[in-house]
Amino acid sequence: MAGSELARIDEIDRSEHVAQEYGYRGGSLERRNVDIAVPTWSRSGDHEHSVRGRVDAWQPILDRGGTLVGAFDADALAGFAIYRPRLAEGMANLSALYVSRSYRRKGIGSLLAEEVARLARADGARRLYVSATPSGPTIEFYRRHGFEPTDEPNQALLALEPDDIHMILEL
Repeated sequence: MAGSELARIDEIDRSEHVAQEYGYRGGSLERRNVDIAVPTWSRSGDHEHSVRGRVDAWQPILDRGGTLVGAFDADALAGFAIYRPRLAEGMANLSALYVSRSYRRKGIGSLLAEEVARLARADGARRLYVSATPSGPTIEFYRRHGFEPTDEPNQALLALEPDDIHMILEL
């Protein structure tokens, strides 16, 4: 996808019900039960949970050489990932990965994650970093794909998302 198409994220239904989430303390993942209804992005306003807020946050990554990867069902955007080629020396960043609710559990997220890993390898990265939402399904997805929590999180990303689980995939 062209970076100019980022606003198409309004086609994604990111909503989900989260029954379990993780925390990372003392070098281990801790799971706890929760009851959180995550709505889709708001189509009004420019706050962090709005389409405009997300576009404003992610567009600079694309403007600085990042890549927007889309997964489509005909013309409908089913999912997307945002790849940043250089987070640190030898480390790329999977900045975002979302699959619309009706397309989950069909392998789209896996294809997007694999494409970002391929891009990272092609760019010479040895590791791929993700700051992952702590929901149970999200963390389990990344663990299945080889990501492991890190005891040395990127400080800038940790400041943005202190409750996220910061993970690294060795490429």
